[in-house]
Amino acid sequence: MLYPKEDKENRILLYACRNCDYQQEADNSCIYVNKITHEVDELTQIIADVSQDPTLPRTEDHPCQKCGHKEAVFFQSHSARAEVSWGGSFLGTWGLVFPYGWRYKYRGDLALP
Repeated sequence: MLYPKEDKENRILLYACRNCDYQQEADNSCIYVNKITHEVDELTQIIADVSQDPTLPRTEDHPCQKCGHKEAVFFQSHSARAEVSWGGSFLGTWGLVFPYGWRYKYRGDLALP
């Protein structure tokens, strides 16, 4: 079995046998790739205080599915920008934030209040 080894004088990567003197130059200088796939949940990036922002649109038409609280604040996804159509509705990814910090994410369109 060949193991990676550095030729410090020539600054190249070699594969060398530990039992004998056999060496061969590596085709690629990459030995190992660690691919990390991590999706950040957009809802964790929304601060609970956003529900107190008086400049954001509010609704009472979509009660909380957890407790039934009626008032919520709209927020727009940062990764998938929503667009407002001429009919006055949010298109794309959007969500609601309730005063106690619970968040809910929707996809599709929703009439603005």
